[in-house]
Amino acid sequence: MVLFGATAGVQAHKIKVHHKHGTVVAKVHHPKVLVHKGVNYYYANGIWYRPYGRKYVVSRAPIGIRVKYLPRGFRKVRINGIKYYTYNGVWYTKNRGYFTVVRVS
Repeated sequence: MVLFGATAGVQAHKIKVHHKHGTVVAKVHHPKVLVHKGVNYYYANGIWYRPYGRKYVVSRAPIGIRVKYLPRGFRKVRINGIKYYTYNGVWYTKNRGYFTVVRVS
């Protein structure tokens, strides 16, 4: 009983881990598979991956690839009158319901 009372107030927090480009991971949870210029990319929770044997490597988002949704936590930024969306260092514009990866200089 004492142990139960001591743990009743503990809350679980979800911790987001963002791997650096080049990091190899064994599994990607619920990815969307997108083909861009003949290359398969895997997109999950705002992170981009490419196949690496039976594993995946965290990669840069290819310029021009489109996704339907961005994960929670994305930011809206206006530069020179143009609205951009950014998440995890990747910049997007929105057009016709899709977010397209762009280069912002």
